[in-house]
Amino acid sequence: MKRIRVIVLAFSLAAGSCGEYLDIVPDNVATIENAFTMRNTAEKFLFTCYSYLPKGGNYVWDPAVLGADELWTIREYGSNQVLRGFQTVADPWFDYWSGRDGVASLYMGIRDCNIFLANVDQVLDATELERRRWAAEVKFLKAYYHFHLLRYYGPIPLVRENMPISASVAETKVKRQPVDDCFAYVVELLDEAIPELPPIIQAEATEMGRITRVIALSVKAKALVLAASPLFNGNSDYASFKGRDGTAFFNQTVDPDKWRIAAEACKAAIDAAHDAGHKLYYYHENEPNASFVSPETNVKMNIRYAVTDRWNPEIIWGNVKSLSAENQREAQARLDGSTSGLSVSSTLGATLKMVEMFYSNHGVPITEDKAWDYGGRYDLKSAGASERYYIKEGYQTVKLNFDREPRFYASLGFDGSIWYGQGRLNEANSWFVEAKFGQNAGGMPMHGYSATGYWPKKLVHPESVYSSTVDFSIVNYPNPEIRLADLYLLYAETINESQGPVAEALHYIDEVRARAGLAGVEESWSAYSNRPDKYTTKEGLREIIHGERAIELAFEGHRSWDLKRWKKSMDELNYRIQGWDITQEEARAYYTVSTIFNRKFYFRDYFWPIRELELVRNKNLVQNPGW
Repeated sequence: MKRIRVIVLAFSLAAGSCGEYLDIVPDNVATIENAFTMRNTAEKFLFTCYSYLPKGGNYVWDPAVLGADELWTIREYGSNQVLRGFQTVADPWFDYWSGRDGVASLYMGIRDCNIFLANVDQVLDATELERRRWAAEVKFLKAYYHFHLLRYYGPIPLVRENMPISASVAETKVKRQPVDDCFAYVVELLDEAIPELPPIIQAEATEMGRITRVIALSVKAKALVLAASPLFNGNSDYASFKGRDGTAFFNQTVDPDKWRIAAEACKAAIDAAHDAGHKLYYYHENEPNASFVSPETNVKMNIRYAVTDRWNPEIIWGNVKSLSAENQREAQARLDGSTSGLSVSSTLGATLKMVEMFYSNHGVPITEDKAWDYGGRYDLKSAGASERYYIKEGYQTVKLNFDREPRFYASLGFDGSIWYGQGRLNEANSWFVEAKFGQNAGGMPMHGYSATGYWPKKLVHPESVYSSTVDFSIVNYPNPEIRLADLYLLYAETINESQGPVAEALHYIDEVRARAGLAGVEESWSAYSNRPDKYTTKEGLREIIHGERAIELAFEGHRSWDLKRWKKSMDELNYRIQGWDITQEEARAYYTVSTIFNRKFYFRDYFWPIRELELVRNKNLVQNPGW
């Protein structure tokens, strides 16, 4: 009899651990036959299929969070080791292919999905509706695991069905498949799943986090956008990348129609999201405290709560396998100088490059704003009364921190910045950051610090509380895998790539900008940019959309994937990671640009290496180029 392991996955944040083992038969040996004899054991197997979901958005377990040019940490976790260039073929970090060092093999997850799909019809005490929904959920998971492997490794073997025990050795030597076939299979599975999935979760107390129709449509849209993007669509860099039998893995002709297909998928996902009640998050529509704070703080809370307010209407998919506590401990600046409990480490630092990527208060890049003093951005300035909701009144900081868009102040903590929340919901008594050496958030304490002088405040729930007398009391939330703003910007991108800079593309960008307190693209560029007609060309609007995605989705783990699919990683990720000189006590010395690390990105880094042992075991497999 085949033995199986069943893991319970809690879908509610209030539920129990996802690592408990369940005895299904008296001798503690679980079999497939036992698992599908009753509804409750079959449902536990369903949760086993969920248990392989990667921890997206978590800076420890998701290398994409540190994989771009947004963040740096002094911690030597695996994600930072990859950033430092220490990836290897002998023992790869984040080995989703084989499964090692705390990362599950997604191929094992796919095999469990196949077992479930082959046996779900045997569950006689479940209703037909339940069995169809379960099967749809598992088809989604099977598709998502293939999609995740595809993003990491490029061409992959497709596991449509599990091999029988009687399979010959030769039959087990699977081959990698062309990327177009891989995308087609992912979409095929999602199309089978979508009709049987619920549009919304009805039993919110017990089922939040399970897959809905909107989630499946959104993942389909993201898969088709990836297939249409330059990394996979006519990529001549991989012309010689072939299997041992000569099969070419990458198409060599750019297919513009892929952008049209992706646009249709994005629009279908957006329409379904709207029908299910999803909308961009606005603080004043969701929180009673909104009427008691300034318009400036309201807009900042639009951005912060869109990420941290669990199950808010903007969240399409909150990944309950990936909770925010680890991110919050490292993103929280010390506001009172306390070191008690060491539960606040403050080691996530936003890079100076990312800081300068946010727009001016006119909604255009600071390098383009005709009225913004880019040349004097490192000069010092004291905050006045008009800046009091962004910077402590009278505090001296660098000009770079003045006259920036609301997302800058919502997303970043820095020396002199207001940190609203954290137990203080009275704006007159808000926390503010003091980051120079010897101050509350400053210095280089042995248990952690920001090496850049900036913190990704956006990742910290405003109601999480830390002080000298209270250990960090974290309001936990599932890291958002997909937000509606993500879909809006993807749709704008696909429209621009397939039709050019038409009004519909601008509309969806402007919806995201309006929520961030900014005027529309046309108005902002026409009035303030030294490239006033930038938005009128496909190339110009493409650049604007890329910038909008970098800012709106900052620190959420999207930019690494975006840079790769746009084939911009070689240009953007060979750079110096910089911040302020955090060893200095005086403002002028502190605000000196300091290089922390010279980041390198090589052509090989577009795809993860397959572990060498896998290539020894299976001679049909070939390694990714450059490894």
